[in-house]
Amino acid sequence: MDSISVNKFRDNLKSCIEQVVTEHSPLKVTRRSGDDFVVLSADDWEREQETLYVLQNNDLMKQIAASATTNTKNKGYEPTAGELNEITGI
Repeated sequence: MDSISVNKFRDNLKSCIEQVVTEHSPLKVTRRSGDDFVVLSADDWEREQETLYVLQNNDLMKQIAASATTNTKNKGYEPTAGELNEITGI
């Protein structure tokens, strides 16, 4: 993660925001007072929230683990050609 002082961030606000949004790269802004903060695009923040939700949900984690097990044994569900087309958008 890149880091920038609050003064440089303020002076280059538009370019900093553009970088965060287009590159999907958070930016740590440091302050002399010691309380730093991170600038993150809304899309990236929502993605992080979804990830945290999944990781904190025991039922979903069990489903993922079971799916990984069946996949490694080649015993998982095999979608039909129609289902694959719907998933991949072909």
